[in-house]
Amino acid sequence: MKYAWGRLRWFALILSAPLAWAAAAPAARAQQAAGDRSWTPGDVIYEENAAGFRVSPDGRQTVWVKSAMDRATDRRASNLMLSSPIDNREIQLTRGADNVSAPRWSPDARLIAFLFTRKLPDAKPNEAQRQIWLIDAAGGEPWPLTRLTRSVNEFKWVDSHAIVYSAEEDPTLYEQEARQRKDDSNAVEDAPHTPPVRLFRVTVPDGKVSRLTANADWIRNFAVSPDGRRAVTVNQQELAYAWDQKTLPKTFLVDLSTGEEKPIFTEGRIAPTQIHWAPDGSGVYAIAPYSDSPRFLTASIELVYFYELSTGEVHSVDLHWANGLGRGFQATAEGFLALLADGVRFRPARYVREAGGWRQEFLTGEQAKNIFGFDLCRDGRTLVYEYSTASTPPQWYRATLSGSAIDSPAAFTHLNPTYKSKIISKTEVVQWKGANDDTVDGVLYYPHDYRPGHRYPLLLMIHGGPTGFDTDSWSQSWAYPVQLYTERGAFALRVNYHGSGNHGLAWASSICCGKYYTLEVPNIEKGVDALIGRGLVDPERVATMGWSNGAILSIALAIDDPGRYKALSEGAGDSEWVSDWANVDFGESFDHYYFGASPIENPQLYIDKSPFFKIARLQAPTIMFQGTNDRNVPTDQGWDLYRAIYWTDKVPYRFVLFPGEPHGPLKASHQLRKVNEEAAWFDKYFFHAPAPPSEALKSGSPLDVLVASSRVGAVYGVAHQPAGSADPVLIPEIVRHGGIEIGRFEITRAQFAAFDPGYKIPEGTGNFPANSISFEQAEAYCAWLSKLTGETYRLPSEAEGARLYGSSANQNTLDYWAGYAVNPDDARRLEPFLAKLPPGALLKPVGSFPGAGAPGEPLVFDLGGNVAEWVVGAGGAGETLGSGADQPSDPKARRRPADPAYTGFRVVREGTR
Repeated sequence: MKYAWGRLRWFALILSAPLAWAAAAPAARAQQAAGDRSWTPGDVIYEENAAGFRVSPDGRQTVWVKSAMDRATDRRASNLMLSSPIDNREIQLTRGADNVSAPRWSPDARLIAFLFTRKLPDAKPNEAQRQIWLIDAAGGEPWPLTRLTRSVNEFKWVDSHAIVYSAEEDPTLYEQEARQRKDDSNAVEDAPHTPPVRLFRVTVPDGKVSRLTANADWIRNFAVSPDGRRAVTVNQQELAYAWDQKTLPKTFLVDLSTGEEKPIFTEGRIAPTQIHWAPDGSGVYAIAPYSDSPRFLTASIELVYFYELSTGEVHSVDLHWANGLGRGFQATAEGFLALLADGVRFRPARYVREAGGWRQEFLTGEQAKNIFGFDLCRDGRTLVYEYSTASTPPQWYRATLSGSAIDSPAAFTHLNPTYKSKIISKTEVVQWKGANDDTVDGVLYYPHDYRPGHRYPLLLMIHGGPTGFDTDSWSQSWAYPVQLYTERGAFALRVNYHGSGNHGLAWASSICCGKYYTLEVPNIEKGVDALIGRGLVDPERVATMGWSNGAILSIALAIDDPGRYKALSEGAGDSEWVSDWANVDFGESFDHYYFGASPIENPQLYIDKSPFFKIARLQAPTIMFQGTNDRNVPTDQGWDLYRAIYWTDKVPYRFVLFPGEPHGPLKASHQLRKVNEEAAWFDKYFFHAPAPPSEALKSGSPLDVLVASSRVGAVYGVAHQPAGSADPVLIPEIVRHGGIEIGRFEITRAQFAAFDPGYKIPEGTGNFPANSISFEQAEAYCAWLSKLTGETYRLPSEAEGARLYGSSANQNTLDYWAGYAVNPDDARRLEPFLAKLPPGALLKPVGSFPGAGAPGEPLVFDLGGNVAEWVVGAGGAGETLGSGADQPSDPKARRRPADPAYTGFRVVREGTR
């Protein structure tokens, strides 16, 4: 990614310079002799990563996600791991080439919920890929909790029996019909037809889903209160927000029982990226970006705010730290833990809430300086964290937090065990004076064969963003395979140039408003000068590489100082800024912010900033990489640069496209291609290594062996004859169903007219359900029927009804009349049409739809449609259950009073009195 909002957070910055093959040759021979001590592209691409650590409520176990490239699928796969740091046990809970994310313990620690892309058992074509799955913490096979048509975005446990999740609403008729037409065209930013993202509740273990919110916007993150009664949601208001940041998201306090929303964090420009409830439910912490720009949040620091639930007041939390929050935050019983932004590292701190604010205490311990992620058990003492340095591959540790002291740390992960045999570069955090005479910092990686007094090539590895940043932590990827180049005998330098993150607001915003390029380029150049001045780098052997904003700056360096840079590798870098402004998902918010105007306002500025028009100055052999589905730096930018270099025809060039890939390649094969092509390019034009064997030479062929042998009908009812009467009376048929005796059908109009002769029945509708019946009328009918028969009849209880009125699928509901499954938004759109119909026009004779019953059990009809039915609720009040024909078949819908025209009842018989 290249920017603060889009092109940034993928990559780290690394600067490195050229190196002479003569100096590299001894290192190459040493690596050959060392065997597996040397680094290969596969070591980089197939590296194991760990994320999503969560400590169990009792503090004894930790669940997490391990990921690595899967050779069969050519993509990264991830699986759920369970570690017991106490006895150093590690258990793999899932297996396969699917992807796991966001593991969460149930409050009783019995289950672990997680998002999983595994294909559902007996999957239907319309079911989403990413669902919520569960697994018993004691082990066994996982099982799906949800079977949704939209993927789950995120979820939270409410209690040990329910989860709240966010997801797009079910498809509307508009969308379904487009799909049936095989119409995959897309109206850009079509808000009326972009499904809202809402909150839903799913119960464990039955998987029953209920809709909690009816918002028309898009919930992008949320948090649920500890008592499960409320949530705070952050709702995006416009689809083009990333492009222009015109309308900020809104934050709401939501009552989950009613769906009522109350706007909060309304003062100023607070657009939370994270929400955390205080464990006691007293309020909510919001993490939100803060910028000195009156319009954009493109370059910012993150601040902390607290919403006091009892008063509705918002407090700005004084972090006592100018750079703001870093990458870690967790609310605690006394306040919170945080990782503060601290340049090339983070500063772990504990905050205790006191009268008047929050008191800060820095965490202490032998590894405190290099913690890059953490999770704290709810006991407030069991801490797990990631520790690494630029020369130390990461592992996770378990420790005890005693106040602010980290005690007794012990590693409990065993990632990348083969790295123990590898030669790893020595590293150093370096500083020098850059643009405006400001201090610039970075991370310097030494050549594997470094000897004091010798000068070596330098390869710049420049991070993206520009608000990305490089830290004193292990960082190696297909974008920046640092060890492959330091073992070739080169220094590698990663620079936190002006505009980088984690260094405070002044530094991040310093390149805004027209100063883009003007500070970053001299920062990097002066860093090269400083290393030359120290006698470390050969001034004639400097090269540069980068991805996204790192590529943008590498191109600028090679054009501004063409004689210095001997080779260039750029991935997904801009070369022409007018089209970038229009074509990138965040073009206005990035380009206008950093350039100070739009191209419509100042076209010449955009031309002046564009390397495309200066490409004739380029002298460095250039290799270019780009994904064909890139929306951060569109593929046309790569074509522009390629064609400009091709047309001038002054330097060697090569352009590699990755089909179907976004801003960075996801396939292992594409990542390997990038690393190998790039290494060959630098070997040829920078290290001047001997040419590799011909690609026509098949490995293991006889020729290869020679060349290098070392390579390897009527009215329904029953006629009851009352004593002393000559005429029979029509009463309902009762059957045994679900453990109770209940009416086979809803009370029909003919049956109700036997009780109330004044009840008018249109001709031919005696078998329609009695409708427009009040609760009092239904109870009066039961009393009459009981007296008439000498048996006790009543309405079902609410609990019985909850068991009876199940699925309304394939019943007389609005879905039947509409011809598709109607979601709440379409139901609102259909209301004007329903209003044109006579009351009860959608009713059908009872028994028109399939009945329900267990094998060998009499069938009961219309439990899911026709009329909503009266039941006796808490305190004897009347409630309606089930769907009427004017309502959709929607198990997620919040219960609401049924329309009188579609309200009726059925009876339960208790026995002879």
